[in-house]
This record gives sequence, C-alpha cells and structure tokens, in this order.
Amino acid sequence: MQSKKQLINTLLIVLGAGMLLYSFIAQGEFVYLKIGGLIILMYGLYTATNIWVKDNETDKEKDNEDRGQG
Repeated sequence: MQSKKQLINTLLIVLGAGMLLYSFIAQGEFVYLKIGGLIILMYGLYTATNIWVKDNETDKEKDNEDRGQG
C-alpha cells in the first residue's frame, strides 16, 4: 500500500516539476501552467513528506524496543 502512495507522490512531483520547467522554457506567458505546476509539485512533496515521517517514527519505535527502552 505504501509503495503505491510513494509512486503516486513521485509522479505528482515529476508532473509538477515538468509543468514548471515547460512554462519557463517555452515561449510566451503560461501563468496558469506555472501555478498548476507549483500546486501539484507542492502537494506531492507534502504528501511524500508525511509518509516519510510516519515511516521514520516506526523505525524509531523498533529501535527502542530492540534496545529495551520501549
């Protein structure tokens, strides 16, 4: 289940970054593309960070239990 969420977050990050890069490289003003890319990129980073924090907490709990500090 976590791997599917990580894949979706990675795709969102890559999509948002691609949209931003395209809007900066292409000729013309693509304001909505920049805004959309930034929102998608930041949402992907936010959700990915939340998953990483949850995974990190479980690793700390396992370490504490292994050492007898739990």
